[in-house]
Amino acid sequence: MPPQLGAEQVGNVDVDWLGNDIIVEAFQDPKVDGVTCHISYFERGLIDRFQNGNWFEDPSNSAISCRQTGPITIGDIERDDEGESVFSERRSIILKSLNVKRIFDEKNQTLIYISHAREVQDGSAKMAISTVPLYQP
Repeated sequence: MPPQLGAEQVGNVDVDWLGNDIIVEAFQDPKVDGVTCHISYFERGLIDRFQNGNWFEDPSNSAISCRQTGPITIGDIERDDEGESVFSERRSIILKSLNVKRIFDEKNQTLIYISHAREVQDGSAKMAISTVPLYQP
């Protein structure tokens, strides 16, 4: 599936002979200069899709790591506890997507990034979290 919001594939790890892969993508936070996130997710191969019969979706599993990669400049970001979406990628034809939300913990001066699956009906509890401290000496 094509990356969105400027994500760039930076890795592709073969995990078995069925063509299943772990894809690693990098993207910059569109409203926070100096932060880059790397997200990894499982992509099913053609043989696996044929054997299991579920042709049109990949698992909800993902991992995320975000780091300061330059001087941090925070733009006009949401500051409530819901945060805002900074990345989204479809994981099925219609109903499932992989999302990354950013939440600003102002008290602790930390940006929190959460990757999770978003589904129309059956939400998934599978998630990953990464933080970027805004510590200034």
